[in-house]
Amino acid sequence: MRTKQQVQAIISRLEEEYPLAECSLQYEKDYELLFATRLSAQCTDERVNKVTPALFERFPTLQSLAEAEVSEVEQYIHSCGFYHGKARDIVACSKVLLEEYDGKVPGTMEELVKLPGVGRKTANLILGDIFHVPGSTVVDTHCIRLTNRIGLIDDMKEPEKIERKLRTILPPEKSNDFCHRMVLHGRAVCKAQKPQCEQCCIRDLCVTGSKTD
Repeated sequence: MRTKQQVQAIISRLEEEYPLAECSLQYEKDYELLFATRLSAQCTDERVNKVTPALFERFPTLQSLAEAEVSEVEQYIHSCGFYHGKARDIVACSKVLLEEYDGKVPGTMEELVKLPGVGRKTANLILGDIFHVPGSTVVDTHCIRLTNRIGLIDDMKEPEKIERKLRTILPPEKSNDFCHRMVLHGRAVCKAQKPQCEQCCIRDLCVTGSKTD
């Protein structure tokens, strides 16, 4: 485990390295981020960003998505993988948002995870990026990999356990941006196949990186 001082230093260095901690998924409306995140499951954000413009041009409103044939939505999102379930969830979720939330994305964890296809990762992203709720902690594959390598957590793989642990060590106002920076750092330096420790700004603060000295 890293000390409180080490955690603070890690946060500060990543802030310097990646000053723009933004979600890489492109969207204009709140519900578009909700659906783009659903599409990103087992798929890259880059691929999702290639798919969503045509999808949202064909279905420009929540109402049009709620009335869409699942089979037609599938045609637009086919390349994202698992398109049967994703298309079904998008149409079903659109209906729920219209019928139960007046067409608005709800702003609590309890309400979000009740929506079709929405788990804690998606809910935390919405809470952090849309509603700016302190403590929102998005645990995706990058976050799981990096927090284990760095030593912020001890050999944990379950997203909910990692989320609970990170909530105890990250300042609530820093959590959402920190998770975005985990994604950026994971793509640029701490890659899945092999971490590029020699290029890492937190090498001396990282359990894995310090072993390469």
